[in-house]
Amino acid sequence: MTTADIIDRAVDRPPISSAVNRPGITEPTGISSDKNFRFYDNRQKYLMFVNTCSEKWVVAERTARELDRLQPAPPAVRFFDAGMGDGTVLARVMRSMHQRYPRFPFYIAGKEISLEDVRLTLDKMPDRFLEHPETVLAITNISYAEAPWLSPAKPDARAGMVWKTVALKGDTTAEFERQILELQPFLAETWRTKVSAKTGSMIPETPAALILYREDCGFMLDEIIPRQNSPRADFDLILASQPFRLRAKTEFKASRVLAPLAKALRPGGRLLGIHSAGNDPGLEIIQKVWPNEDPFTTSRRTLIETTRTALGDLAEQFRFDPLPNSEALFRYEMHTLPDEIDSDSASIGTSTLLAAWNAAT
Repeated sequence: MTTADIIDRAVDRPPISSAVNRPGITEPTGISSDKNFRFYDNRQKYLMFVNTCSEKWVVAERTARELDRLQPAPPAVRFFDAGMGDGTVLARVMRSMHQRYPRFPFYIAGKEISLEDVRLTLDKMPDRFLEHPETVLAITNISYAEAPWLSPAKPDARAGMVWKTVALKGDTTAEFERQILELQPFLAETWRTKVSAKTGSMIPETPAALILYREDCGFMLDEIIPRQNSPRADFDLILASQPFRLRAKTEFKASRVLAPLAKALRPGGRLLGIHSAGNDPGLEIIQKVWPNEDPFTTSRRTLIETTRTALGDLAEQFRFDPLPNSEALFRYEMHTLPDEIDSDSASIGTSTLLAAWNAAT
């Protein structure tokens, strides 16, 4: 199961909060750190998980519900995806945004450290630029605390940041796709990662930002296109779906991820946080193998209250009102054929078995 909560930058309207729930992503205890692997850093397992369940669908649907509650202001509707993954959720949310705001300019920004995920995300963008020409897309690999502003905090990192702006020519998906494919050498050169000696986490070798928009809409979008050394966040909606490891300390999650993201909201903006909550078959599998495993030790309410503390005096600008569990929890399902699991003579295929194991682990 998955849980999602909303932090709402206060305006004169009722506070709204909610939660989402999905299977936990954990590592077994009792194994040395040099033998452990990070779920999201193992591309084959991650992509099999993504493509064999409805997790991305339900997250995108839950995010789309927030669009009717937004109060965007000119010059654009501003959305930030704090961890794009393979871009499935982002593309679906952009479709919903077009349906809700068909003629509003969009500023879409996202953070992603994985080169493979950036490639997969960009593969989904040609049709987005066709359906909604008034779109500016910004992708960066810097930290959650810095990504909404596209600006590293440290002066040396800021000075060394690679910034590339591309005005896509033409008006067909084939033309957009060709120009996006031409960016592959740039991505291969700049989207490299290394292991942090301090934390053991993957970090970018080079801070980078890639900005895309349609050349024929450049005049209209000029005020929206971000410029280097002119940071601006002010997002109407921020999605933080699984932005941290489940085992990370609550104070780290609040101070290094959620509080900085909340500060990137404009007045009336909303932060939707989604994280695992357990109580599902995935956890049952884990506890059969590792009986003492209990990764779900931090409640969503504790996480919100810790974020309030991390914001300090700024917390007065926000509303923190978790929804009841009946409204906050949701779950995704594995993609299976009826004769794989629902009949007396069911025979589970190897791909389904591996997908279920990947969803659990």
